[in-house]
Amino acid sequence: MASISLDNPAVQSYLLYSGILGLKVLGMSLLTGRQRYKKKVFANPEDAARGGKVKFDDPDVERVRRAHLNDLENIPVFWVLGALYVTTGPSAALATNLFRAVAAGRILHTIVYAVKPLPQPARAISFGIPFAISIYMGVKVVQFYFSAL
Repeated sequence: MASISLDNPAVQSYLLYSGILGLKVLGMSLLTGRQRYKKKVFANPEDAARGGKVKFDDPDVERVRRAHLNDLENIPVFWVLGALYVTTGPSAALATNLFRAVAAGRILHTIVYAVKPLPQPARAISFGIPFAISIYMGVKVVQFYFSAL
């Protein structure tokens, strides 16, 4: 097992990009709220009481909510697999570039899906690269620890 000390550059990189992605997930709640206020559509009557309406199917709000759900489906998996991956002793440069690509891809996914929707394959690419990296890290963890048995 590799050093998982905070002095390990791969661990530091993992922590940095995990923090960025944690803030990104929190930011999605603000983005949803912004879209609700912009469109004056809310999920609760008390929120709509000041000049809005209760509506559960606004396409613009739902687009942001789907992007948020996509983050909630993918970022925690990155956190788990990334944490396990650093225990395998990857090169710091490779780990940093993988973590950086995941963070950039997840941020870009939100931009092309919820902020400024672009036609495919923009969303597929920004989703697929971080997804493939998570699979790669998971496979490397399984290989590393399977060979240790």
